[in-house]
Amino acid sequence: MVFLMGNSIITLSDSTFEVTVLKSKLSVLVDFWAEWCGPCKMILPILEELASRYLGKLIVCKLNVDEHPATAAKYSVRSIPTLILFKDGKAQTTKIGASTKSQLEAFLKSYLPEQ
Repeated sequence: MVFLMGNSIITLSDSTFEVTVLKSKLSVLVDFWAEWCGPCKMILPILEELASRYLGKLIVCKLNVDEHPATAAKYSVRSIPTLILFKDGKAQTTKIGASTKSQLEAFLKSYLPEQ
């Protein structure tokens, strides 16, 4: 089952990760996070804005590492927030730690089609 957070962010689980992320025709940005993580909460509004801006070009998802540790372990997530951009079922690039909006836009820019 896939849940939407807010208007545009998909909440993942270990069981939905493969179909939602690895089989997606669009690029997928996965935010590995936890409820207790302050920096994770700080970047949520930025991720929501990016999800709306890149609608149709990028899917933004969140995976709670406390509730779904298997996928986090598979991708060697040891610090949160960790953002991994997937394209064609493969991890393309990773960003660890909280970032500003401009840093996240720069992070995504070289991997996404022009707006």
